[in-house]
Amino acid sequence: MKEAEARLAICVLLRKEGKLAFVLRSNTGWMNNHYGLIGGKVHHGETFTAAAAREAKEEAGVEVDPANLKAILTIHRNEDDSDKEHWVDVFFEATEWEGEAYNAEPDVHGELVWMDPAQLPKNMVPMVEFALDQIAHGVSFAEFGWGRS
Repeated sequence: MKEAEARLAICVLLRKEGKLAFVLRSNTGWMNNHYGLIGGKVHHGETFTAAAAREAKEEAGVEVDPANLKAILTIHRNEDDSDKEHWVDVFFEATEWEGEAYNAEPDVHGELVWMDPAQLPKNMVPMVEFALDQIAHGVSFAEFGWGRS
């Protein structure tokens, strides 16, 4: 049996006036019609902070200097509660950025919206909802989807 390799992803929290930026996943092939944070896969040879800055530009049209990214949570995620695919998700909060966030990938996301993290809709990506709860409680490392989340 082939061992599963961990895949690497990042998520970026943009916070403005107590609200967070979320994108409605529409044509991604995973969790379509659910809201998620700005983020994506880390490319080969790319640092986590470089990936976060790139994704913020690609998805929200904002420029984030990697020095303005604060690591706030790491999650080791088992996507389908099996040993087939697992991820390491690193969450950053951008302490500042340049530009006004907008849906910079309309072919992939239905919209970019600002929402109160205490009043999330039912169609939130479950791992993102879990992550926001961990962040709110000051947790810096968590595991999700291993039959005990």
